[in-house]
Amino acid sequence: MYEDKRVDTKRETDQKCPSCGGTMDFNPKTGGLTCPYCGYTRKISVKEAEDRKVEEKDFLTEEKKGNFNWGAEKKTVVCKSCAAVSVYDALQISDVCPYCGSNQVTEEKGADSLAPDGVCPFTVTDKEAGANFHNWLKRKLFCPKAAKEGARPESFKGVYLPYWTFDTEADVKYTAEYGKEKEVKDDEGETKKVMEWYPTRGIYNKFFDDYPVPATERYDQGTLNMIKPFDTENSIPYKPEYVAGFISERYSVGLQKGWSIAKEDIKNILHSEITDKIEEENDADDVRKLDMKIKYNDIKYKYLLLPIWLSSFKYKEKIYRFMVNGRTGKVGGRSPVSALRVTIAILIVIAIILLILKLSGNI
Repeated sequence: MYEDKRVDTKRETDQKCPSCGGTMDFNPKTGGLTCPYCGYTRKISVKEAEDRKVEEKDFLTEEKKGNFNWGAEKKTVVCKSCAAVSVYDALQISDVCPYCGSNQVTEEKGADSLAPDGVCPFTVTDKEAGANFHNWLKRKLFCPKAAKEGARPESFKGVYLPYWTFDTEADVKYTAEYGKEKEVKDDEGETKKVMEWYPTRGIYNKFFDDYPVPATERYDQGTLNMIKPFDTENSIPYKPEYVAGFISERYSVGLQKGWSIAKEDIKNILHSEITDKIEEENDADDVRKLDMKIKYNDIKYKYLLLPIWLSSFKYKEKIYRFMVNGRTGKVGGRSPVSALRVTIAILIVIAIILLILKLSGNI
């Protein structure tokens, strides 16, 4: 299965235009292949009998769970079209020849690595990503006006990043204490507030569907979180044509580590939801000593390639990088901050507070 996918990728990704002979790329607008030179288009063939849902695999029976330390390695690739030699990062599995524009896929390294199960093809174009970026920047209250008007993002680079997604049923048995605040009088007759604590226990159940974990550590995790969710529900079985003309990256964070990250995230989610549940059921003011015994049932996983537009812009000699979700168009990143605008905002807030205190007779 793995070898079949690799051979198919090498054959199918570098499709030539029957009209002018140019290399055809995946077109997010049409969902097919398009020649950037003459505009010829072709649909990506999908057999009627082919399942359009990505297969979910059993986590416990998967043998290939390890991490891969490929990030520092390099490899040379000979273009199949013009014979030019390029040097690639070992994590790259697809790119475009800088000399003739042919799409090419580098050799996978290591028979122990997994092939992608599915892909979320780009539906947002680079032009749409640029428009979304400018709208996003305009809404930044503390961003300098000059940056908003002068920001010119560098050319957008479309990248398929590797992700693990996990399905599991989490069954939780928990114990905790909840507190209720009461007013009491001390020995001197003064009223004070005290917290009275009561024990509680219970059962909580939650199903996690397609919980995503990046299978790479080369990108800013905070920015990746800003552009979630990734529409993994509409992922489709991997076909090489979907990555044509884009950079694709293989995973370096292994399946086992990915599941460890997912479990820690899930634990935090459960802790927050159970705390809210206890407070609501008991009309409590606080919860403490929450102890959870979590059992994960029927753990499934998928290895997906998810689409992201990467770019950056310069303002006052500093580079600001950002990402755009290739399915939803959601933008994430950090923008310049005007110290003057922040100071004005603080002064306005202080003035409003002072006005309220004055009107209420407190000052």
